[in-house]
This record gives sequence, C-alpha cells and structure tokens, in this order.
Amino acid sequence: MPPKGRGRGFNNHKGLRRHFTNPDQLAQSEEKKEKERQWRQQRGEISSEEESDESKSSSESSSEEEESNEEGQKQVKTKGVQHLIEVENPNHVVRKEKKVDAINITENTQLSRREREELEKQRAKVHYQKMHAAGKTTEAKADLARLAIIRKQREEAAKRREEELKAKEEAEKAKALQTNRALGKKA
Repeated sequence: MPPKGRGRGFNNHKGLRRHFTNPDQLAQSEEKKEKERQWRQQRGEISSEEESDESKSSSESSSEEEESNEEGQKQVKTKGVQHLIEVENPNHVVRKEKKVDAINITENTQLSRREREELEKQRAKVHYQKMHAAGKTTEAKADLARLAIIRKQREEAAKRREEELKAKEEAEKAKALQTNRALGKKA
C-alpha cells in the first residue's frame, strides 16, 4: 500500500536521475519528419500552404540535413489502386450554413409529440384554474356547498350563544330581584 497521501497518480520525481535528450536523436527525429512531409507532398496529401508553414518552422535545420534529404528523395511507388479510390463516409452529414435572409421566420416550427403534449397540459391546467375560480367545476361546487354549510352552522352557533347570554342576564336580573324582595328593599 502506498503511504498516506501519495496514492493515485501523484508521482514525485524528486531525487531521481535527470534525463537529457540526445542531440543525435533530435536530429534523427527531425530528419524523419522531413522525409514524411516530402513523401506526403509527392502523394499530393499536403497543400502548398501547409508546406510553406512547415518549411518556416523547419527552416532552422542545418544545410547538412537538407543535403541528406535530397539524396533520400526516391520515387515512392504506390501499392495497388488504393491511391485512385476516394473513400467517403456515407454517414457523414455536411451542415449547410443558411443565410439570414433565407431563413423564414414566419414559418411555424413543428413541435415534437412530447412538446405538444406538454403545451396541451399547461393550457388545460390554466383553463381548469379559471373554471375553478369561476365556480363552474364539480370540485368548486362541492367546496362552495361545504362553505355554505359551515357558514350556516356558525350562524346558528352565534344565535345560540346570544340566546344563552340573554337567558343568563334575565336569570341574574330575576335572582337580584328575588334577593332584593327577600331583604325588603324596593327597586
């Protein structure tokens, strides 16, 4: 197991030997790149613009390398008829750019089935809310009927409370009158 905190690809290079690129290897790789570029140029795979860009970047190479490259220029023979056949992917779709003038803004866009159903759901929901607010749906009618029943019950309860209060007051007056008579006081 790696020590704590040093796992998962965090490699530390401290204390290791230093590696320097060999100048001979650099020269060989440059030579190889140049040969490949010239071979592509002969086959016609590289355009003159790309060639000029690459030549600018490789202009730093020495004259000795150029002499060895000229000797290495041999006619490369192509094998078979592969260089004559153009291969094109039939599934590749090339998008044509449309001009702003060519785009028809007034044309109705076709909605997918899901989008159309979603719009219908939203419209139905808004319509239902309007009908519910107007009291025309069955739920709204049931709610209004329930509210009317509750309102009647509350009114009846309020009347009962008032009658009980009046009855209490009359009972207190009657009791006070009786006590006054019993004591012999005149009202």
